[in-house]
Amino acid sequence: MHKLDKKNVLFICSENAARSQMAEALLRHKAGNLLNVYSGGTHPRDVDPRAINALSTFGVYTSNLVSKNINEFEGKVFDYVITLCDKANEECRSFTDAGKQLAWDIPDPKERSDSNAFSVTLNELNDRLAMFLLVEKNAIDLTSTSQKNTDAEVNNQLTDFEPISFYKTLTDDIRLKTLMLTHYHGELCVCELMEAMEENSQPKVSRNLAVLKKTKIITDRKHGQWVFYRINPKLPLWAKSVIAHTTENNIPLINNELKRLDKMQNRPDKASFCK
Repeated sequence: MHKLDKKNVLFICSENAARSQMAEALLRHKAGNLLNVYSGGTHPRDVDPRAINALSTFGVYTSNLVSKNINEFEGKVFDYVITLCDKANEECRSFTDAGKQLAWDIPDPKERSDSNAFSVTLNELNDRLAMFLLVEKNAIDLTSTSQKNTDAEVNNQLTDFEPISFYKTLTDDIRLKTLMLTHYHGELCVCELMEAMEENSQPKVSRNLAVLKKTKIITDRKHGQWVFYRINPKLPLWAKSVIAHTTENNIPLINNELKRLDKMQNRPDKASFCK
């Protein structure tokens, strides 16, 4: 049977020392038969031995992990580019030659208070990658129709964030799906949300976005004529975790929305630059 080329995935973090290295090794472990997996940093440093130890404890091969500058990948086409920290997302908001770009705000294990911070981060990456493979399964699994595959950190979080207001916002269908979709894609504008949810009323979507912004759950930025919305990187870790776990464990709830978004034509340009 003829095999099509594997998809290429690139993880980017500022230092390429922990999160992106763990993501690279873990995804290769999960789906190396379907994907070519790489990682790089905007300001690379040596791989943190604690990341290597966490991977080894998890039973993941680590001998080929080395820190790399993203400049080494200049001119290479990637089907998926995934940033893993707020700094990398700001510096590479739209990576050249990326088929699809996602922004995952994974807390830096070096800044976490957990005694086993690197293992906690690895588990979060494992959950997120499981979601990624579930959502992108049809696009990734091209080698055989029968083949199946088994940033603000703690010291920069909001101090006046109210749990009651947070949970109240989750009771509306549009607001909940908006958070789940932006959690997966990293950043979306009103027109993309309208297309995803088949909602014809822009004022209705905008009103719900205003509620999310007022409660500080999302932030926005303006680029040209477009306004893009994303999960507030300063949210407390517990709130990010609620959104993440809700999304990752309820993909069927937004499956149709994700498919409609993938088929959307002429999506807004998120600004092509990589400092």
